[in-house]
Amino acid sequence: MRAAGARQVIGELARLPAESTQQAVGYPSLFLLVVLGSLVPVVPTGAVVSSAAVVAVHQSSPFSLLFSFGVAALAAFLGDLALYWLGRRGVRSKNGSRWLERIHDHAAPERLDQARTKLTDHGVAMLVLSRLVPAGRIPVMLACLLARWPLRRFARGAAPAALAWAGTYQLIGLLGGSLFREPWEGVVAAVLLTVAIAVAPGVWRRVRR
Repeated sequence: MRAAGARQVIGELARLPAESTQQAVGYPSLFLLVVLGSLVPVVPTGAVVSSAAVVAVHQSSPFSLLFSFGVAALAAFLGDLALYWLGRRGVRSKNGSRWLERIHDHAAPERLDQARTKLTDHGVAMLVLSRLVPAGRIPVMLACLLARWPLRRFARGAAPAALAWAGTYQLIGLLGGSLFREPWEGVVAAVLLTVAIAVAPGVWRRVRR
């Protein structure tokens, strides 16, 4: 009994330096990837957050999930603010900007029309919903730009939207990490689920057509 207990304690102590190294590298990487994904909407940020949550589930620190949630939410919020600020510069400029063009290219005309109508009806609440709907963030952000929302008003909706988004994808990672013993299995499951969520609306629209 004592020998088994001693081996368990030694094993836990041996894991601490490895976990500290993972956290020192993982949190900055998570922050940078989510910010980059907010600026360039081709990075699968949802899968990144879910994968980070899977890794946090398998760590001994009870605060790992909380830290990964905070980092992801802060990065999403700052990334949205940065992209919106860059887009506003394009709206105010006579010649526009490549950032505004990039935002416009990622917003289908029919989705932009829907976003402008719903933004008029629901205001800031649409920002929160747009973060949770796959491919819904960019059309609503462009609608805010065309409506010339000030940055402060946009930030009031972007903050709860980032929190809701980070919490949703962290729950997906928490589920994947809890179902599988090995972290890599949970990461694969979380990534597949987030990809399925992202492509489902597009597939459904094609089936309806």
